[in-house]
Amino acid sequence: MWRELTPVGRHPDSGGYRRYAWSAVDLDCRAWFRAQAEARGLTYETDRNGNQWAWLGDPLAGDAVVTGSHLDSVPDGGAFDGPLGVVSSFAALDELRSRGASFTRPLAITNFGDEEGARFGLACVGSRLAAGQLTVADAHRLRDADGITLPAAMESAGYDPEAIGPDPERLARIGAFVELHVEQGRALDLTGDPVGIASAIWPHGRWRFDFRGEANHAGTTRPADRRDPMLTYAETVLAARREAELTGALATFGKIAVEPNGVNAIPSLVRGWLDSRAADQATLDAVVTGIERAARQYAERAGIDLDVVRESFTPVVEFEHVLRDELAKILEGTGDTGRPVPVLGTGAGHDAGILSASVPTAMLFVRNPTGISHSPAEHAAEDDCTAGVRALADVLEGLACS
Repeated sequence: MWRELTPVGRHPDSGGYRRYAWSAVDLDCRAWFRAQAEARGLTYETDRNGNQWAWLGDPLAGDAVVTGSHLDSVPDGGAFDGPLGVVSSFAALDELRSRGASFTRPLAITNFGDEEGARFGLACVGSRLAAGQLTVADAHRLRDADGITLPAAMESAGYDPEAIGPDPERLARIGAFVELHVEQGRALDLTGDPVGIASAIWPHGRWRFDFRGEANHAGTTRPADRRDPMLTYAETVLAARREAELTGALATFGKIAVEPNGVNAIPSLVRGWLDSRAADQATLDAVVTGIERAARQYAERAGIDLDVVRESFTPVVEFEHVLRDELAKILEGTGDTGRPVPVLGTGAGHDAGILSASVPTAMLFVRNPTGISHSPAEHAAEDDCTAGVRALADVLEGLACS
């Protein structure tokens, strides 16, 4: 499976992946998923929001155990973020069949669409729509950098954008959702464990900062006469780092747009996107408030106009303790280390976090030896990936088999 999927969407220069929602590459990933489902004799379907499902057993029976993740990527992302969960789900089913497991509940493997938000700027679009956390009107307003709307992109890919919306009947048929994911940090590497269980997802969001100044000639305008928004933006980036260090949070300006974007022109507009995350809501509020306060002070001093818009937000997600404890019990009973499976929080968002408001959800993490993610250097060792498949198979067996 890895050999088939690895080349899809890989950029020849960066070595990273550019698997953006509803693109030709995304359609190739979707075709791969369908082929894997059909090769195993599973019932394949696409829901109203473009999420893919592969069913073993009756999809309408209810109380289903669902696993899976996503196949799209951030710009020049790594091979494991998302795909590891999907590949491991099919591999875990193969493992259970080799064990002769007898299923007492329906089992489904899923690929949620547009999890990363790389194209339209909003993460977890497929699961947000299904859970009713993104309205149809707001979804229809989403545009990519080329001005193409989400409906237009879906339609060009052969999907019906008029069908999107909440899917409560489908979610009501899910008894548990377990998502396996490569860890996006080094907690497991530091403890020496190949697999861990998620406790919670930190609250996180994205804010857009628009700094408006005055375009002018870079070679003739005196520094004293400039209204340069780039300087104010740069000061704000440094302020974000300071505020994050003071509060123990994370704050990153990772995307920027400049107008007129000329080498010899002072910008008229600098637009920067802030990603911030923290262990609790109060800390997140404090760091974002501190960054905005500093930005406004810098802007006022330099004669720059500033607008701040919150583009997305996800509150803290505490995974259901009953399901989380059941996973721990299953893995402690099947493991060979003689010690409890580590339980850890994460600052990364996932479809499991979105679905947690509607269905019982849990997550497994596979060790990442460097902690690098959202980068071509993202990596997980084959032995650890195999351990992840076995752990997921054990969990699915404990939940869905007699």
